[in-house]
Amino acid sequence: MPFQPVKPKKVSEQIADQIRASILSGEFIPGSKLPPERELAELFGVSRPSVREALNILATGGMVSSYQGGGTVVLSLVETGGGNPLSELIRSQRERALDVIEVRKGLESWTAFHAAQRALPEDIRRIEETIRAMEHNLEEMHSSVDIDATFHLLIARATHNIVWLHLMQTIFDAMKEFQQSVWQAVYLTKEDHQQLFIHHRTIFEAIRNHDAEAARRAMLDHLTFAEQRSTVFVTEQH
Repeated sequence: MPFQPVKPKKVSEQIADQIRASILSGEFIPGSKLPPERELAELFGVSRPSVREALNILATGGMVSSYQGGGTVVLSLVETGGGNPLSELIRSQRERALDVIEVRKGLESWTAFHAAQRALPEDIRRIEETIRAMEHNLEEMHSSVDIDATFHLLIARATHNIVWLHLMQTIFDAMKEFQQSVWQAVYLTKEDHQQLFIHHRTIFEAIRNHDAEAARRAMLDHLTFAEQRSTVFVTEQH
């Protein structure tokens, strides 16, 4: 007989399965924290040792990492165990950031394409909130660099492709310091910020209208503009 006796799953394994499913659905993105052990124990109706064992299972599988006093953080599925070496490369050789932007042009134009096809009403609402926040910052002439990153990550999330989301999160984590420097050095006038806002609004409108090709072209135009400005910044640093 090919059948084997069925063994009931341990409570910790069931907890790990549910948390893993939440991570793979995009409910918890890379870098976000899971609820504290005490809260998880209450949510699952189990003891804290069972939760701790479940988190150890996920940590062994490379999905989370627990820090003393810092909680449990979701890891990127595409990041190495040694952290994010791409960020170190960009920090030591800023011109490598231009290579990353070149990759983003190919990757994110198709991210926008698929987001326009697949975005649910909740995805569109989240992206629209970033557009409104950018518009408010434009009126006050405040930087939207952090909102910009959120905008792009929400588009990746709207593809409902977990690998795309984790890959984009890893890239943006690596580019964060460089992006902040570019915004401070290159986007100085109200016209600069107005142009960036128009780019983002155009991308959003194409996704909201489920016009995949328009979304792809708008994202490519935006990243080509960002590439040009970033090239100016890198050139001036040498």
